[in-house]
Amino acid sequence: MNFEHLAAPVVDFVRVNQGWAPLVVGALAFGESLAIVSVLIPATVIMVGIGALIGGAGLEFWPIWAGAAFGAFLGDWISYEVARYFGPAIQHSWPLNRQPELVARTERLMTKFGAWGVFIGRFFGPLRALVPLVAGVFEMPRVRFQVANAASALVWATILLAPGAGLMEWLKR
Repeated sequence: MNFEHLAAPVVDFVRVNQGWAPLVVGALAFGESLAIVSVLIPATVIMVGIGALIGGAGLEFWPIWAGAAFGAFLGDWISYEVARYFGPAIQHSWPLNRQPELVARTERLMTKFGAWGVFIGRFFGPLRALVPLVAGVFEMPRVRFQVANAASALVWATILLAPGAGLMEWLKR
């Protein structure tokens, strides 16, 4: 699949319809964080492109950043709650049953690091969508999960958007 073919129209849409940028970025981050759906959406590539628009086209950083952070937070929250509801049986359903080693790696990450595993997992592509599922299956306490989820969503949104936005230059002013 050619991600550039998918990314270019979205970035062009945001360039032309700048007012929609926070909502578009929020939807992308939500899809990127939602279990299973994340495989179909090249959101990271698109969000980096939109980050470049922030710096180049004069888009407002903070509303777009908030949209990205909220979308990422919401996607992981829903994935976590789905996994808590269905419990361990979710591991034996598609597509998780086709990736047992990836599920096992995610489980080891969560066992070793706990809530820090939720935070760390957001930054590793293949694990990103599995971490909330594993946390939900093993019934990580909700508050512990949500604190790690919120903190990682804020940092993740910053890492994706700030380089293109020239945040460091803005902070110098």
